[in-house]
Amino acid sequence: MEKKKVLFVTQELNPYTDLTEISDLAKKITSTANDKGFEFRVLMPKFGIINERRHRLHEVVRLSGMNIIVDDEDYPLIIKVASMPGARLQVYFLDNEEFFKRKSVFYDDEGKPYEDNQERLVFFCKGVMETVKKFGWAPDIVHLHGQMTSLIPLYMKEAYKNDPVFKGAKIIYSMYENDLGKTFHDRFIQIAAINDLSPENLQFFQYDGKIDLNRGAAYYSDALAAGSSSFSEFVLSQAQDKKENILDYMAEPDEVAKSFVDFYQRVLES
Repeated sequence: MEKKKVLFVTQELNPYTDLTEISDLAKKITSTANDKGFEFRVLMPKFGIINERRHRLHEVVRLSGMNIIVDDEDYPLIIKVASMPGARLQVYFLDNEEFFKRKSVFYDDEGKPYEDNQERLVFFCKGVMETVKKFGWAPDIVHLHGQMTSLIPLYMKEAYKNDPVFKGAKIIYSMYENDLGKTFHDRFIQIAAINDLSPENLQFFQYDGKIDLNRGAAYYSDALAAGSSSFSEFVLSQAQDKKENILDYMAEPDEVAKSFVDFYQRVLES
């Protein structure tokens, strides 16, 4: 039986990062489901805190060399890869000198958010789309973790909706406690509107006069999972609204990982 393909995109992953609950949970899910009949490709940002020598990252020349346009500026996209220890998995890292060289993630040494976090998010999400196109690898499921991935559902459903690589893929968005979008301003709508997307396409990323990345991602996704307990109520409300497939919060990573094996199958059958 042919394995179902899962594109797993996360802003964090143990052992490369150890920032929040996302890191451990992402490792548990990929390691467990990869041995249960699913084929994974994992993509994440190559933040400057990731030690390339220790984790044996090396550039994938055939995938690198693309330029990603963000706010009318061209930024080179470099793709690196490493093998996840203890698992038969390749992890692909999206890198750019300007956006990801700094030795911290979203905040400077004084705890202030980086002014270009909006551009970094758009660069990463568009970079994921273009990298998967270059793979020529059509996923059955796209599983997203963290607000750094929040534009991918919109891009798949609108900007890349006619691309055969993404057509028919089911999108699962896992929601975590993260305040990245709280620092964004209205100009985010303009920066994120790639490939002639209109402000109407991005209206769901605004709520109560502010940018709400999770609500926008939830609107364009096919299924939702609560990665943090604070999102249980929101995720359950979506089940009563338009989402047939939801997975409520579970505290134990091993339990979550096993649940996603069944959840993937349920989403594919819906």
